Amino acid sequence: MDPCLKKIIEAAGISGYEKEIADIMCGELKKSCDQVQIDNFGNVIAKKGSGKKKIMLAAHMDEIGFMVKHITKEGYLHFIKVGGIDDRVLPAQRVIIKARKGDCIGVIGTKPPHLQKDEERKQPLKYEDMFIDIGCGSQAEAKKRVEIGDIAIFEPNAGVLNGKLYYGKAIDDRIGCYALIKIMERLSVDAEVYAVATGQEEVGLKGARTAAFNVSPDYAIAIDTTIAGDTPQISERESSLKLGEGVAITIIEASGRGVIVTEKMKDLLTDTAKKNKIKYQVDVIEGGVTDGAIISMNKEGVPTGVLSIPTRYIHSPTGVFHIDDLDAAIKLSVKAVEHLVKH
Repeated sequence: MDPCLKKIIEAAGISGYEKEIADIMCGELKKSCDQVQIDNFGNVIAKKGSGKKKIMLAAHMDEIGFMVKHITKEGYLHFIKVGGIDDRVLPAQRVIIKARKGDCIGVIGTKPPHLQKDEERKQPLKYEDMFIDIGCGSQAEAKKRVEIGDIAIFEPNAGVLNGKLYYGKAIDDRIGCYALIKIMERLSVDAEVYAVATGQEEVGLKGARTAAFNVSPDYAIAIDTTIAGDTPQISERESSLKLGEGVAITIIEASGRGVIVTEKMKDLLTDTAKKNKIKYQVDVIEGGVTDGAIISMNKEGVPTGVLSIPTRYIHSPTGVFHIDDLDAAIKLSVKAVEHLVKH
């Protein structure tokens, strides 16, 4: 695994607290871009090149996570979720509390099934009934390590699952951030190209709104992840996307509540992929939206495409993706920008 990719995946940065990953993105983008800044909202905006057209590439750098809400008298931590997390994946997961006083490891606990009554077993697990165990025996001891308002992330992990299948925390959307870095390394066009690592996507696409207003692009491409359908219990009707079959070109998000990609942009992306023999799949999404939804509505409107990397187990402690699909997203983004500049 590329050390840069591993570093990006494992970095901390839940919505609104993206400084660690933002600093990494700044450092990497400065190697290839003319200007790099962190705006008032916390987005990383890197600019390369000059010309009449402005093209914005966006990938969100925030991840789902937690925030400490209350410390019990016994020293356990109650928490809230930041971003969309399925409560069923939480029990026994290890987390890292990014406390002001230093990192603190914890384990998410809940009532053991052995002690649950029949009626309790029938009820869905709720995060409100869980807690984080940091190994302290009292509130006073716990307060020496953590504070209310401290954030927590799933324990960092990243590596090769098998062959070209990779795994890691925060795949959504750190692999998109990695793509931004590689795209800017390769691009050399007569246009202003902006690579934007957006903040707070997971809680309302907020960074994309402010960044798009700042950049005011003529065209945009959002790079994100999408749900792969090649695991048990997912039918092809729900998702026909498969790992290793190419980057996903999105046509519509959330049945139209998100971005509806224009025919011109859709044709540009598919034709460019065919011409350059880049493997791709077509993604029609019934649920879920990307930064593209907000960018496309900036000012008088921005023609916006969405390229996504199929991923298993999105919004969980560990996601899985195929490195060839990530490479396809990078290649198609570069070729698409080159086409937009010429036409």
